[in-house]
Amino acid sequence: MSTRPTKGKVHCASCDAVCCRLVVFLESGDDVPAHFVTQHPKGRDVMAHGEDGWCVALDRTRMCCSIYENRPAVCRRFVRGGSYCNAIRTDYAREHDRAIKMVVK
Repeated sequence: MSTRPTKGKVHCASCDAVCCRLVVFLESGDDVPAHFVTQHPKGRDVMAHGEDGWCVALDRTRMCCSIYENRPAVCRRFVRGGSYCNAIRTDYAREHDRAIKMVVK
């Protein structure tokens, strides 16, 4: 299965959760648990990433946000399947093999 954007509905499980690899700058009013936050080299608070490159709030078992109800404002504005989503998926696909292996049972 390819990470390349396709026409039609985008499914998070088929794109390696690429948006969860982005740097997410926190805004005033974001209510994120402190243990998910780190400092960006420029001094602003951002969502931390694990050694695997994904946001630490990503539930790796279910491949969904573990703090969905309290996710940062920038995550709330992100449109799955929108132009920015497709652009970052295209860029990611150029440089990476599919990291999440799909298992059919």
